[in-house]
Amino acid sequence: MTKSELRDKIKGLVSQVYKPGSFVDLDGGNSTIDLEIEKFPMLLKFPELKRILVDMLTDQFETFVKDIQWVAPKPTTFRIVLANDEVFYLIWAVRSWIAKIEGKKYYLLNLNEEERAIEAIARMLSYGNSDAEMGDEAALEASDTASTTSSPGEGSDTEEIDVTDESDIEVEI
Repeated sequence: MTKSELRDKIKGLVSQVYKPGSFVDLDGGNSTIDLEIEKFPMLLKFPELKRILVDMLTDQFETFVKDIQWVAPKPTTFRIVLANDEVFYLIWAVRSWIAKIEGKKYYLLNLNEEERAIEAIARMLSYGNSDAEMGDEAALEASDTASTTSSPGEGSDTEEIDVTDESDIEVEI
């Protein structure tokens, strides 16, 4: 067999086995694997919501968002739970979106209000999660010191000194 015959035979086998867009069924079932699984299925139902989240939190919003919940059907309201468990709401109005962040409404049709809403979300993200910031060791130390300290009336070895009696105090001049 010559080099060119081998090359032609391999090309023929590859064209028989490989078809663009096909998949290899490894387990023998009829199930296919979808590689583009959406982290938030709500975004598949409401593509406009994804667009507004990308506008407000960049295309990497999945890093900062823990959950998206559909709260009310009319007006269509979504609760956005951030990674640090802070919450804000996005409400669909007829012409635009309304962001309700920390009790204040921002009409996202206006550019200046959209910028203020983005700043408010950034401020909420900067709050952080106190449990996440405190390491496990620091949390254990804090709980240990809280459990070992007791008040003076509960049988501790510390003595209380009464400083209201002025007769024992001598002042040198």
